[in-house]
Amino acid sequence: MALPKAKEDALQARLAGLPALSGKGWLAAARGEALARLDAMGLPVRRDEYWRYTDPASLNAPEAPVAHRFDASDEAPPFDGMDRLKVVFVDGVFDPKASDDLTLAGVTIERLAEAGSKDIHWAQGTYGILEARGQTPVARPFAALNTAHATDGVLIHVTARAAKPVSLIYVHQSETSDAILHHCVKLDPGAELTLLENGPAAARFSKVLEVEVADGARFHHIRLQGRDHERRAVTHVFARLGTRSEMRSFTLTANGRLTRNEAVVELTGTEGRAHLAGAAVGDGEFHHDDTVFITHAAEACESRQVFKKVLMNGATGVFQGKILVKPGAQKTDGYQISQSLLLDEDSQFLAKPELEIYADDVKCSHGSTSGAIDETALFYLQSRGLPRRTAQALLVLAFLAEAIQEIADEDIAEDIRARLERWLARHGTKG
Repeated sequence: MALPKAKEDALQARLAGLPALSGKGWLAAARGEALARLDAMGLPVRRDEYWRYTDPASLNAPEAPVAHRFDASDEAPPFDGMDRLKVVFVDGVFDPKASDDLTLAGVTIERLAEAGSKDIHWAQGTYGILEARGQTPVARPFAALNTAHATDGVLIHVTARAAKPVSLIYVHQSETSDAILHHCVKLDPGAELTLLENGPAAARFSKVLEVEVADGARFHHIRLQGRDHERRAVTHVFARLGTRSEMRSFTLTANGRLTRNEAVVELTGTEGRAHLAGAAVGDGEFHHDDTVFITHAAEACESRQVFKKVLMNGATGVFQGKILVKPGAQKTDGYQISQSLLLDEDSQFLAKPELEIYADDVKCSHGSTSGAIDETALFYLQSRGLPRRTAQALLVLAFLAEAIQEIADEDIAEDIRARLERWLARHGTKG
């Protein structure tokens, strides 16, 4: 069936703005398959069901819109005090001088640009594979575009408990940079890894992270999306979990003109656990979209989705979350909550929570709320001597607490709370 003209035109214009990628070996084959998927889908338009709340026009554009760099020198870089292995990309280009040596006990790390030319590599069983699975039942064309045209990324194979976290740092320098990175992580049975990500990355950033979590393995993912006010980003996390495996992912987003974070998780082994959480704070021209799809395909699995957004001065927040329980996935425990705190009458929160259940012995719930600061609580705090602005900040932090609690490392959680306090102090509140 022919593509609608708008989707075909958007695709051809976007591809025309991308350089041709040469390659060989397993990566060239994976790119070709992804491009075929993309040709069948086209790029999204506003009329698409999963894009009706978020306008993809700036993501479809042949060139990245200009995004001025933001001076973040007023606070220490994220994770600065941690012992970690740093991998740095500047506008999507690997920076070997700023990066650490890629040797780490229990972990093998390679660059996609170097490993992709080999005839055989473990990543050929992961790269593009989980992304392709995630295209059903909902098309995710920007993920296929990424798989076809990613210029670099890291391939991480974890065979034991990693000696320390791996930290991916994304630096934005050019005001017109258009970065496309693709990472793969494979955890062997019983292995464990903490992956940290931070930085604005580029004027426009596309990133895919594919994660295979084998039986008994544990994957911790903490991401801080940078403070540049004008940046745009579309990111995807695709994960597949085995028996008694665990995945925890938390994202903090502060500022940014447009951010679309998608997560697609499959629980394929019994007693798997997937916890996804996010906190977003936006002021003014800020549009933040969390789109999550979790599939329970095995018995006695647990999933949690906890997403909170604080919006002011006309900012927009979007949440689209779904829990799918397949036949036979008995004793599923699925929980989903999406909430927004609107600090003025100009901001808005758009939510689409969904449950689709084909098993009869399950415990699944979802809820979505949107509201203003509790005036009674605010009055109480002011009556105890707190200035209104300080009282509002305390209530905002209390609102975000449930999402932050999903972070297993308390030191990181405390650092994120402190960063949120400073953001609130800089932006203030109305009233």
